[in-house]
Amino acid sequence: MYGSTTRNIQVSVRPVYLEEQSAPHKDHYVWAYTVTITNLGQITVQLVSRHWIITDALGRIMEVQGEGVIGEKPVLEPGGEFEYTSGTPLPTPSGIMRGSYTMETPGAERFKVDIPAFSLDSPYIRRSLN
Repeated sequence: MYGSTTRNIQVSVRPVYLEEQSAPHKDHYVWAYTVTITNLGQITVQLVSRHWIITDALGRIMEVQGEGVIGEKPVLEPGGEFEYTSGTPLPTPSGIMRGSYTMETPGAERFKVDIPAFSLDSPYIRRSLN
């Protein structure tokens, strides 16, 4: 599990390689990731947008931006939590994802919350010790 906290908003990510949806012989590898967002602060916030940076094993970068997550703009009361699962394909057997959420307070203040970088590893990568 990977985690980070920005302005009392904790983000945890758990990636899982999806063997049944992947086709390594066609350079198609798929992961699911479950994100848990917890409001550790005293102010209600709403997640209004996301920005993902996905890098494959060859250093190619794809950016994904949009409103909310999985079609929702969750509101997190103090102590509240929101969890969702999404996924991503890659043309390489490993990669890395990171990003940010834009949150908004009831007073219309917007701020970014870091999504920790997390590794996407399949059983098809060669590991080496450095």
